[in-house]
Parts: sequence; C-alpha cells; structure tokens
Amino acid sequence: MRLKELFAVQKTLNERIVAEHGLDPSTLRNQKFLALLTELGELANETRCFKYWSTKPPSARDVILEEYVDCLHFILTIGLDNGYTNVRPEPTTEVQDLNTQFLNLFLAVNELVSFSSLNSYEVLLEDFSALGRTLGFTEEDVIQAYMQKNQINHQRQDDNY
Repeated sequence: MRLKELFAVQKTLNERIVAEHGLDPSTLRNQKFLALLTELGELANETRCFKYWSTKPPSARDVILEEYVDCLHFILTIGLDNGYTNVRPEPTTEVQDLNTQFLNLFLAVNELVSFSSLNSYEVLLEDFSALGRTLGFTEEDVIQAYMQKNQINHQRQDDNY
C-alpha cells in the first residue's frame, strides 16, 4: 500500500483537527486507541460475521469499505503519533475466517497499547491488510475510499462537526 502518501494525507487532517479544536495531542492517546477499537467493532458489525444467530446478510460492500477506511484513519494516526511511518509490513498469505481476523486485530491493538513497538504496529498493519483482502478490497479500492472519506472528514471540520 502507498503508506507514505496515506500518512501525509492523514497528518494534514490530524494537524487541522488539533489546531481547530485547540487540542493537546499528548492527551489523546487513549481516545485514539478506543476510537480504533470502536471502529473495528463497527466494521465487524457491518460484516455480521459473528452473528451466528442471524440469517441477515452483511451490509453492502460500500458500507463495509467505508467502515474499513474509518479504521485505517485511526491506524495511520496511531502510526504518526508513534513515529512508525517508515514501516514495511510483510503481506501475510495465511487465510483465516473473519472472526479470527477480527480477534487478531483486537489483540494486535491491545498489544500496541500495552507494548508499543514498531514490530507490534507492523503486525497490526499486516493483520488489517489481510482483513481487507479477505473482504475483497484491492489496494486501489482502499486508497480511493480512504481519499473520499478524508475529504468528507475535512468537510465535517468545515461544518463544525
């Protein structure tokens, strides 16, 4: 994935939010991790992969993709905050079911909260990329959806969201 480009775009949005809301970035760590976990839960909810009691199908592909890139915004933000922008995640070829992938992602986030390291961040990126591939998203799908959502996020700032 074109991570350098995405980090640059995310950095611009983050700086805008901090400046316009008068925030102290050093106080936002827990909110950012909780936001990521929440977005991962919303993504899982849209896939409905864990809802063994229901026959209702997953949400539309575009809804799931939007939730996926919402997660990506926070993953990039956390990477920026920790200086993990020079990452080279190894693509994993191991195929796992969606439930296992979501559980692995929650564990990866928790590990990053507890033991922040470049390696744990790369594992998070690898697991997140694998989930995207399992969901059928190409790199171009993700980048295009990310850029569109980034524009929406800027518009939201314009509108005092």
